[in-house]
Amino acid sequence: MKIVLASNNSGKLAELQAMLLPLGMELVRQSDLGIGEAEEPYRTFVENALTKARHAATLSGLPSLADDAGLCVQAFGGLPGVDTAYYATQFGYAKGDDNNVRALLEQMAEVTDRRAALVSTLVAVRTADDPEPLIAVGRVSGEIARMPVGSNGFGFDPVMFIPSFGKTFAQLPVEVKNANSHRGQAVRQMMQLMRERWLS
Repeated sequence: MKIVLASNNSGKLAELQAMLLPLGMELVRQSDLGIGEAEEPYRTFVENALTKARHAATLSGLPSLADDAGLCVQAFGGLPGVDTAYYATQFGYAKGDDNNVRALLEQMAEVTDRRAALVSTLVAVRTADDPEPLIAVGRVSGEIARMPVGSNGFGFDPVMFIPSFGKTFAQLPVEVKNANSHRGQAVRQMMQLMRERWLS
């Protein structure tokens, strides 16, 4: 089964493609089909993911999978949340993972409460009008490290310290990270939902 990934993020594509392989699903990036990114006007991950999934399904005519994920920092009242991808731009930096990490560490320089969570919300639709979208949520709690450590992963992985491992996500082998990450949790839930509702 071919599914459109409603994202142009190559890191997400690689992670999700590897995880969905057992279901025999082939992910195709929406940009490879000439589909631009959807507007994300909402303040919750689930609303934005649903909007992205419906957008990609409408323009491709294929089932679609969308992920809206972000970092929720306790000391910032859960922000940056849905604005995670553009976090650095609030502080005069260009959009990008490295700048996001730099801006976050600068903003948290004097913050002692370093608790944070990475959240991934996956939404899949069979068609643009699917009345029963599949929704899966994964969440990993940790702490924001004082400096980036590790070279695996992307986004905030180098500063997301996971106490149970004693390492940042970026220090973990890819297979360990995928098995324990917010996206890994959401994908496992989504695979179960797809098996039950789409493939059985």
